[in-house]
Amino acid sequence: MIELKVRKIGNSLGVVLPKDVIARLQTQDGAPLFLSETPEGGYRLTPYDPEFEKKMAKAEDVMRRYRDTLHVLAK
Repeated sequence: MIELKVRKIGNSLGVVLPKDVIARLQTQDGAPLFLSETPEGGYRLTPYDPEFEKKMAKAEDVMRRYRDTLHVLAK
């Protein structure tokens, strides 16, 4: 477990991520991070947009169902 301290940054509050956490998240300065609530009541910090993941799952379902149609249209 890594303890982070909340700090005042301008008129906002923020946390500074340690170098090893930044490396594990594979992120960089200015890149978006997404904080989502877990079913257990905690939080999850990820560089991947969970809403985009849901949209991609729907797109994959459509591509799977209409595979033959999409194949014909691609010609």
